[in-house]
Amino acid sequence: MTSQATLPDGTPLSREEEQAEVIRRLEEDIIFGRFAPGSRLIEDTLMNRYGASRHFVRQALFQLERRGIVLREKNVGATVRFYSAGEVSQIYEVREMLTRQAALMIALPAPPELIAQLSELQRLYCAKADAHDLRGIHEANDAFHLALFSACGNPYLVRSLQDYMNLTLPMRAKNLADKQGLAQSRRQHDLMIELLKGRDSWALAQLCVDHMQFSKSDYLGRIGGDRADA
Repeated sequence: MTSQATLPDGTPLSREEEQAEVIRRLEEDIIFGRFAPGSRLIEDTLMNRYGASRHFVRQALFQLERRGIVLREKNVGATVRFYSAGEVSQIYEVREMLTRQAALMIALPAPPELIAQLSELQRLYCAKADAHDLRGIHEANDAFHLALFSACGNPYLVRSLQDYMNLTLPMRAKNLADKQGLAQSRRQHDLMIELLKGRDSWALAQLCVDHMQFSKSDYLGRIGGDRADA
């Protein structure tokens, strides 16, 4: 039997909060590379790691399976979803097309309100990076990009982009812990904001596409070997 989870101040979590916490911690362990692509996710191990019940662990695995991060197979159990090199290329191909189209649809020069919003999100992103807060970096990064692409004015396109951002989480989030990748990301965010003040939509669109190449290359390098072309 596991003890009830609590906040740092000792306040007990509700069942809903406890379930959300297990999902959050398992997602973090996967997307930040603590569980490698293809590794097994054993319920008993996860129960001990998170101090959670089997029910909460199974629900977390189910939720992350729906997001495409976990794979569950009969007679195998749950594993961290492994994407082959071919699958990674195809997924990013679609994400790049959606990204380019959304960027091209943003009216330039962008309104001051959007510039101010993105500048504040970039400030938060940099603060989280300086504090080495991986979860905060990830959340601020996604908030920046969703705010940017929402300016395209097509919520259906933005929703599709968000789906692909979620699908590529295991491929890109570990990059946020990489010093070189994080520094490059910060520079590119700043340049995006500057391009929004001008009129060169094609330059903005190309930068947004270039922005995701480091994480794609990093993931392909990590999976490596014979499995990469499976």
